[in-house]
Amino acid sequence: MDAKKKILFVCVENSNRSQMSQAFATIYGKDKVMAYSAGSKPSGKINPRAIAAMQELGYDLSLHHSKSLEEIKAFAPFDVVVTMGCGDACPWMPAKKFIDWEIPDPRDMNEEDFRKVRDLIKNKVLELMGHN
Repeated sequence: MDAKKKILFVCVENSNRSQMSQAFATIYGKDKVMAYSAGSKPSGKINPRAIAAMQELGYDLSLHHSKSLEEIKAFAPFDVVVTMGCGDACPWMPAKKFIDWEIPDPRDMNEEDFRKVRDLIKNKVLELMGHN
């Protein structure tokens, strides 16, 4: 049996994009993926709007918590590290592959645009995992 692929999603606050990415990788990766998320400057909380956006799809994001890279480094090395919006502030983590996604921070967006970002993340995660 193949070992699970370890994927780390990193954004700045670890309260929106990386959390939703981790959720989608968990949903669609099932028993093939171990998904993690962290922030370069974690806010310490999950955005209630991200929780609501994922609840619409039947996923309880309130069970997650906002984490720093320090908390996550014990799980390294990763197969893939996906960064979003932290630019040069994205710290290095041991990984086989690095990918940067251009995904806007939905934190201050209206509900409709927040959902668009959520759906963009979903599609990116599906593409990453080979589900087209």
